[in-house]
Amino acid sequence: MQMTLLRFAAIVGIGGSLLAVAVPAFVRNLSASKTTEALEGLQRIANNAVSNAATHEQAVSFPPGVELTPAEVPRGIAVKDAPGTWDHLTWRALDFRMENDHAYSFKFDSSFDRVTSIARFAVRAHGDLDGDGNWSTFEVRGERLPGEPAKVMAGLLVTRELE
Repeated sequence: MQMTLLRFAAIVGIGGSLLAVAVPAFVRNLSASKTTEALEGLQRIANNAVSNAATHEQAVSFPPGVELTPAEVPRGIAVKDAPGTWDHLTWRALDFRMENDHAYSFKFDSSFDRVTSIARFAVRAHGDLDGDGNWSTFEVRGERLPGEPAKVMAGLLVTRELE
């Protein structure tokens, strides 16, 4: 059976249409899968901060803040940290470290308002998945009100999810 020019054009047209739909969806799903590391890390840190608060007085519910770790956000590649990168007392108190290659840096901030006696924390994950110098940022917050257990606040703050 000989392929006519019309059949060939129809096959190319159908194939092109399928690719036009499939490729953007594939790229979107691939990028979204890369955010899993950040979301799982934030959840782990936030849950550990809440657990940690249960064993501490209100004023010291959460460990002190710690700077971005690793200090330089990986640019477009997954990195393996040097020994000692995650040895800060706060990361140890939160039982958090990145053992495997990773694409995000994490930061933990905490505060205590002496007037209202409210303890708060914020944890952020910063990533530069495509190496262009623009960061994706994911943030989770939590608090402990006087006389209540600590909790993770509803919602996830996201800036340039797939930058």
